[in-house]
Amino acid sequence: MLSKYTGCLLGGAVGDALGAPAEFLFLPDILHRFGPGGVIDFIEFSDGLGRITDDTQMTLFTAEGILKAGNKLLTGFPEDYLPEMYTSYLRWLHTQSGFIPQQLMEKPDLTGGLMELKELFRRRAPGNTCLSALQSGKMGTIDHSINDSKGCGGVMRVAPVGLIEGLSPEMAFRVAAEAAAITHSHPSGYLPAGALAALLAFIRKGFPLEEAITRTMTLLGNWKDHGEVLNALAKAVSMASSMIGTPSFSLTEKLGGGWTGEEALAISVYCALCFPDDFEKAVILSVNHSGDSDSTGAITGNILGFLLGEEAIPSRWLEKLEIREQIRRMAEGLFIL
Repeated sequence: MLSKYTGCLLGGAVGDALGAPAEFLFLPDILHRFGPGGVIDFIEFSDGLGRITDDTQMTLFTAEGILKAGNKLLTGFPEDYLPEMYTSYLRWLHTQSGFIPQQLMEKPDLTGGLMELKELFRRRAPGNTCLSALQSGKMGTIDHSINDSKGCGGVMRVAPVGLIEGLSPEMAFRVAAEAAAITHSHPSGYLPAGALAALLAFIRKGFPLEEAITRTMTLLGNWKDHGEVLNALAKAVSMASSMIGTPSFSLTEKLGGGWTGEEALAISVYCALCFPDDFEKAVILSVNHSGDSDSTGAITGNILGFLLGEEAIPSRWLEKLEIREQIRRMAEGLFIL
């Protein structure tokens, strides 16, 4: 089981790093620049590493917040655990902007833990909504909106929530949705986060991928304003099951660009369903499209990394992955929580 935990976080980081060079490019540009197969390997930087982006950075800070909250997560009351997660996201904000929120001035929160990793202070295209929401000084919740954003910055960071042994899928959904709502107030910004955490929680309980998705969609249907997200997931499932042609980059684009939460989750679920036994093929499919390639790569990597375990991730990617040992240690911390 430990391999699944490390596989989830490392798989997400691999997908993130693989997709980063394709983000903001249209598919024809990707194929022209990287060849007919698209991005199939890390586009190496001067240090030869696969570099993570804000997706993995914020995932690690989510994990940090979870570890600090500890048993408070199990109460089911957001007021018990959200302050720890909010503080952790403010720590991430400081790494990206140097901004010191008032909340951190009052506590010794600018040192220790992830703040000791210099790599996390590198600015890797952080999402504007995440930055502006955290800089506002207001913590969003599901019941108290601070914006109308449904960007994918909420869903791409919450995979650690689904790994917590003491959380049922229903509770994981709630915790992840609340965590995403700290910065993204539109239902299609926080409900995909809840759905991803619930999906991982169902996988943790031993359900096959297809059944885990079906059960997740049932949970989603119990939430207010779920229509947009549920429709996106239903389309992804239908496309994967209909087997109309071989999975292709152009078919993936029928689900959107992944810039919004529901599109990012739908693309990732589609790619996972197309290649449920092949981490490499699924992640490559997920990053070669006109859109938020690093986020869809990260979410797909989270899902299949957890489903298949770390051994399913190609060693050539793991060996070149930035801060892989620190990511692995964070996954180990979640495993023993």
